[in-house]
Amino acid sequence: MAEMKQFIFFDFEMKCDNRGMAFEEMEAIRLGAVKYDLQTKQVTHFNRFIKPSVPDALSDFCKKLTGIEDVDLAAAEPFPLVFKEFLFWVGGVKKSRFFSWSKSDMTRLKMDSTLHGLHAVTIEKIESRYADFQETFTKHVSKDNLSVENALALYGVEFKGDAHNPMYDAYNTLQIFLHYYSQPITSDIEMVKAFILPGEEVDLDNINAEVSSALIQDFHELTENLHFAYRLRDAKKLIKKVNKTVKKYENILINRSGIFSKDLQNLVMLLKNFYDNLKDSYQEHFICSSRVMIIDDQSISSIKNLK
Repeated sequence: MAEMKQFIFFDFEMKCDNRGMAFEEMEAIRLGAVKYDLQTKQVTHFNRFIKPSVPDALSDFCKKLTGIEDVDLAAAEPFPLVFKEFLFWVGGVKKSRFFSWSKSDMTRLKMDSTLHGLHAVTIEKIESRYADFQETFTKHVSKDNLSVENALALYGVEFKGDAHNPMYDAYNTLQIFLHYYSQPITSDIEMVKAFILPGEEVDLDNINAEVSSALIQDFHELTENLHFAYRLRDAKKLIKKVNKTVKKYENILINRSGIFSKDLQNLVMLLKNFYDNLKDSYQEHFICSSRVMIIDDQSISSIKNLK
């Protein structure tokens, strides 16, 4: 594969209506993007209006939301030409990684490319190098899907530029990305506040003790009525409950910031191993058409270490 040299953050504005509109009808009307050079750290911009294939007047709601007027689109190029310009500006799909804040932008790119009969190979290359950074951020920091503005606020950063201008949306998504990786302690503290200790102030000096206490309390609630044997349907409910708890703490194991102690990570690993053993046991019993699942000694042994 070609050497990775740049990140491309892109965003679409689409036709919209507050009375409802099928996503298929929400053609792209503006494409904004920023290119981040990994070596020089230089940021360059792309910003184009797009003339939709259906030239209906924009709704008043859409005009107010996006700041786009019908005259802007009347003077614009159609999607195929704008996309050709975009690819020329990118300067090489194979050396790029693509991001947006919501997978809807990638979906829009695919749908409009199909609508206009563009070559699927290029779109497939972009999709294979694409990541929804909102999904990444939600999984590892915020728990809930935040707006770009609210995600920036976690790092004490204000949104720069005009809202609903896709170029600025792309630029500010890049800023979230850069802060996420350059401030791992802030990212992990915000993760703890979102996933584990919601509504509480988190003291960095005591974070391991506070998280450990929360984990042990959650684990006791999971296991206080633990039985040696379960009907299979009840075992499935138990596994779902344990999996929910694992998701609450699994970011501790990534520990990008290094603030989480080995003892805390070991506690999380015990919980994860308990879940994995339960899941494997369930699969074995299910394959054998068993009506009852026996919790094995290994699982029972692992939970005792958390008490």
